[in-house]
Amino acid sequence: MWKWLHPYAKSEVQYDICGKFIPFFAVLSVLLLVVGLFWGLAIAPADYEQGNAFRIMYIHVPSAIWSMGIYVSMAIAGLIALVWQIKNAYISMIAMAPIGAVFTFIALITGAIWGKPMWGTWWVWDARLTSELILFFLYLGVIALYSAFQNRETGMKAAAILCLVGVINIPIIHYSVVWWNTLHQGASITSFRKSSIAEPMLIPLILCIFGFLALYIWLTLVRYRTDLLLAEQKRPWVKALLLKEK
Repeated sequence: MWKWLHPYAKSEVQYDICGKFIPFFAVLSVLLLVVGLFWGLAIAPADYEQGNAFRIMYIHVPSAIWSMGIYVSMAIAGLIALVWQIKNAYISMIAMAPIGAVFTFIALITGAIWGKPMWGTWWVWDARLTSELILFFLYLGVIALYSAFQNRETGMKAAAILCLVGVINIPIIHYSVVWWNTLHQGASITSFRKSSIAEPMLIPLILCIFGFLALYIWLTLVRYRTDLLLAEQKRPWVKALLLKEK
């Protein structure tokens, strides 16, 4: 039933496919982010309560959403790698980790910038903020674990286990504003009710969310191709590729 997928499991095929998709996601991410950020930062009306301070939302919200999304993707890749012993799943997991760490760092910094005029302080040990900070440390832990072992395979397995253990933090981040009394506002965009954000502000936010998604995919594909070459540098297809490019 799944035999049609077998050719795509080859590293050289994946390398070529990633190369074909990289330009598409590069152009898509730049287009969505330029339009979304210009619309949100320059055209969208100021919020009646927060004034222009709300505009940090166009960077904070997408980065926060995908900081969680990337970690879930890493956990899925780690599970596949551990259960089915697919080496390239480990490689994809490691390729995503630095991108997720940067997105989480951006979410924390922009959250602090947004929180200062709203709450009067840069940081509070709020449930949402604290769990997001833990997520940042989990990303750093995955990267550190992978690098800590001389045996590359052992490092990948240890990083995958940490990914699976740490994924419990994702629902805590998401539902923290529901489970506890926190300063952080609740979700403004949900699947079950109309958004509380006015349409002129909502459209650029959606563009930015998809722009960050395209950026994440673009950067992951670039890193994955590079890591594939490093992992398989002694394989004939890599040597043939290097000879072709000379």
